[in-house]
Amino acid sequence: MKIKFLMIGILGLISTATFAQKGELSTAQSELDKYQGLKSQPTLAKPSLTKAQEAIDKAAANEKTATMPLTWAVKASVYAALVESSDQNAPETALPYFNTASEALKKAEDLDKKGENKKWIDDAKNILGRYQANKGAKEFNAGKFDDAYKSFDYFRSMNPEDTTAMLYTAMAAYNAKKYPEAATNYSKLLATKYSKADSTYSDMVNAYLLAKDTAGAIKAIDEGLGKFPKQGKLRAYQIDLALRQGKQKEIIEKLNNAIAADPKNKDLYYYAGIAYGQVADSYTAAKIAKAAPAAKATMEAEKKQYSDKAAEMYKKVLDLNPNSFEANLNLGFVYLSPAIDTYNAANKLPANKQKEYTAQVAKANAMFDMAKPYVLKAVELNPKSEDALNGLMTYYKGKRDEANAAKVAAQIKALQKVKRGPVKAGLLLKILLNIILIIINK
Repeated sequence: MKIKFLMIGILGLISTATFAQKGELSTAQSELDKYQGLKSQPTLAKPSLTKAQEAIDKAAANEKTATMPLTWAVKASVYAALVESSDQNAPETALPYFNTASEALKKAEDLDKKGENKKWIDDAKNILGRYQANKGAKEFNAGKFDDAYKSFDYFRSMNPEDTTAMLYTAMAAYNAKKYPEAATNYSKLLATKYSKADSTYSDMVNAYLLAKDTAGAIKAIDEGLGKFPKQGKLRAYQIDLALRQGKQKEIIEKLNNAIAADPKNKDLYYYAGIAYGQVADSYTAAKIAKAAPAAKATMEAEKKQYSDKAAEMYKKVLDLNPNSFEANLNLGFVYLSPAIDTYNAANKLPANKQKEYTAQVAKANAMFDMAKPYVLKAVELNPKSEDALNGLMTYYKGKRDEANAAKVAAQIKALQKVKRGPVKAGLLLKILLNIILIIINK
């Protein structure tokens, strides 16, 4: 009987100890619930959170309850609450609590195979995610982009469907020059119903290009234009990539097909004008001069053909919108470019070819005059545009109107440099400005 009685006593002691530790777990839960109910009154709420912390630490340290998923789910929630409370009142103390909560959360998720503690786990995730989001915002604003990326990425991992989390992670990655990570997160964002998907495609393409992932960029461009055919930046990227890869005919064909499907879309005509214009500009005077005699005439004819098509496209834009600054300016450049070539060719003639020189100058003057109304209109539409003023100065230089050229030069000098967009007029201007220097220095 004594042996039997002793065994019952031992079992009773074991059961009492286990019950005591489960009691600590229960206390932690109830005290955390009290804290949540009193959270708006910190002075009253703090004692409950302290009791919850003490109770859950005991439960987590006991071998009988340390293997229970609920223990770690509650611990994650208690320490997440400590993070939230500290972040508001003493931010410097929040990080140790965050680390403990994060470790407890991982254990809870590993142990909770049946998802029975989802409420506690989700509460902890929400708080820890918000903490890292706030931390990331401070780091981002301080220019600590690598740290901000890590913080926002944690925020995103806690909220995998949250578009804000995806966007902030992508932005931080981009600024940290983690371009593949930026592209990946933009891609995740685009898989949702994000309201600003059209501009996000442009951001993703830019990230791919900076990561030197041309294939990814092309895929993103095609996908984006399939959904948003009027997205100007995507169209510009498409043209630029195609021209850099020597796919002039391919991009022109795509643009013409798009125009056929949407003949009232002035943006399509504008980008077609850029495409034709860039192909025309690729036939430089130096390139033609180096060609075999039999090929020169063909190259000159092809240059004129593409130049005429560029002019046609810009005129289509002006038919739809006469006050388009970009179309007026670029059409002016389309006419200025051959005028400059003709002018420079005339100046290179020997002195004994006066008749040919006179004819060439007259031809150049007629071309300059074709450009005049468009560059003047561009200046009228945007009098502070250096691009437009440079076009007008080129016209006056070509016409040998030094007085007016000097006036425009003074206007340009007085202007502060303005920020130019990556597409617009700058694409055609880059080649043209190098030619302008020849005229100015004559």
